[in-house]
Amino acid sequence: MPHPQHLIRNFCIIAHIDHGKSTLAERLLQATGAMKEREDKDLTVLDGMDLERERGITIKAKAVCLWHEHSDGQTYQLNLIDTPGHVDFSYEVTRSLQACEGCLLVVDASQGVQAQTVANYLLATELNLTVIPTINKIDLPSARPDVVCAEIEESLALDASMAIRASAKQGIGIAEILTAVVERIPPPVGDRAAATQGLIFDAIYDDYRGIILYVRLVNGSLKKGDKIRLIRSAKTYEISDIGRLRPKMVPSPDGLVAGEVGYICAAIKALTDVKVGDTITLESDQAQALTGFREMKPMVYCGLYPSGETTYDQLREAVEKLSLNDASFRWSPESGGALGHGFRCGFLGMLHMEICQERLEREHDLDMVQTAPTVTYVVNLRHASAPLEYEKDGTPKPTRIEITTPGELPRDGYESIEEPLVLIHFMLPAEKIGPVMQLVSERRGEFQKQDYLGMNRCVLTYKMPLAEVIYDLFDKLKSVTQGYGTMDYEFCGYQVADLVRVDILVHNNACDALAFICHKTQSEYRGRAIIKSLKEEIPKHLFEVALQAAIGTRVIARETIKSIGKNVTAKCYGGDVSRKRKLLEKQKEGKKRMKMVGSVEVPQAAFMAVLKSRNEAE
Repeated sequence: MPHPQHLIRNFCIIAHIDHGKSTLAERLLQATGAMKEREDKDLTVLDGMDLERERGITIKAKAVCLWHEHSDGQTYQLNLIDTPGHVDFSYEVTRSLQACEGCLLVVDASQGVQAQTVANYLLATELNLTVIPTINKIDLPSARPDVVCAEIEESLALDASMAIRASAKQGIGIAEILTAVVERIPPPVGDRAAATQGLIFDAIYDDYRGIILYVRLVNGSLKKGDKIRLIRSAKTYEISDIGRLRPKMVPSPDGLVAGEVGYICAAIKALTDVKVGDTITLESDQAQALTGFREMKPMVYCGLYPSGETTYDQLREAVEKLSLNDASFRWSPESGGALGHGFRCGFLGMLHMEICQERLEREHDLDMVQTAPTVTYVVNLRHASAPLEYEKDGTPKPTRIEITTPGELPRDGYESIEEPLVLIHFMLPAEKIGPVMQLVSERRGEFQKQDYLGMNRCVLTYKMPLAEVIYDLFDKLKSVTQGYGTMDYEFCGYQVADLVRVDILVHNNACDALAFICHKTQSEYRGRAIIKSLKEEIPKHLFEVALQAAIGTRVIARETIKSIGKNVTAKCYGGDVSRKRKLLEKQKEGKKRMKMVGSVEVPQAAFMAVLKSRNEAE
């Protein structure tokens, strides 16, 4: 018998990174019996990935179904989704929120409101979710719950008088949270008798069962044996298994009905058939597609190429499976010259890029070479007032193009290059304002405003180029604020800048994989750092090898790898000196000829060393 709709609650937990979301979620599992006593020692049940356990962060949103006996004598079905806190995984949070009617906004009792607290709260209010403020970690000696409540009211304009004070570590306040979820969050709306509509909010690939869909059913019902249709791909399948997550998959004999969250197996093998945000319906129903998720635009790009024992086909299969499980990951094939064939991949940020690379290496046992990260630039091919030019078929030629690699920059000239800008908010102690302002001004940051949260906390807002943010700004911020500073950024458009393409030439041959785009004022410093690294990695040849960094035809930095010395006169014992001179002249001519026709191969180890040194130079 399906569970009554008015006894269902769908909610998620949102917070800044390291404010205790996952620990709180697992306390809720314990309190409702979804986690057995023998599992209590393992306090990372929802963070199942090795990377999540090692780093102590949540990367993937996790769904779990809980059964709760309320004081009114009714049994409620609580569908909980634990979400990540890092800015790079905000897309996971967005998808989770769309499957819910309410959320717990968790705030650390000692750290207070942080950058991602504000960002996630705004995401929740955009979707009109019921927000329950929860002050966590009240057991800490440095806890200041009254001050944090005031911060919540001041910075979020959210009534904190009903905020729940809890400690996930000690199990304090868990019963109050469950009561608040039941009493404050509304039940899901939806017609169980209407045409079936389900929103796919996640998917995973299983080697034996194919693609498993995580679905929030909005209308109608589904059960084992039903013929379903994926609206985007128009493909039909038969449900072979359907059920709920507790947190492991538990089959449901009654299937799923409107308002519930669960999983569906239907022997889906083709990765291209499934897209997160697609609508699932019965084959016999003429249902319309639900509003999917807003497409996330990648902000950081890099190239991934197979190395060692890994083949191109193995890397391609791994990349396809990752893109199924991570909807914000983008990829397309490309050729990297000396690096061979690989993929151009797009990410939401540097941590997202790092996590994706590690997941590919660990989950699929791959060896890869990763090129330096870049951002998306917009190139204006001609001035806005210039007349339009047309192709042979009569279509107008584009006036603006987007590029993600230096190699895509037109060689035949362009009007200007625009770089992406972000509005970045720093939350930090008031006494750290000076060092942070200096750090940001060195990276071409433009001051916007300064606000205070209480007496000791400040919010600095800057506008700055994304290229200056993605590399190590977060690490530097933590360093100058002794770990107390946090940041959150949002894309705010493009702006024309004095950018140049710097080519790296090895023995007069341009090496496309090492070319980069940067601000003109930084070009000489960065070019010199790269060719110094190359000089140490490229082995000596029988002739001199010139390493150059150049902007167009103008060389801005140069290093020379000296030739290997060979003593051609070693076999001459005594005799006329002219004989030795003749041999030396012959060697000189040979080296000159070799310098003209000789080729220099850049080993893969050199690429790796250069890319590493470039990131450190940033």
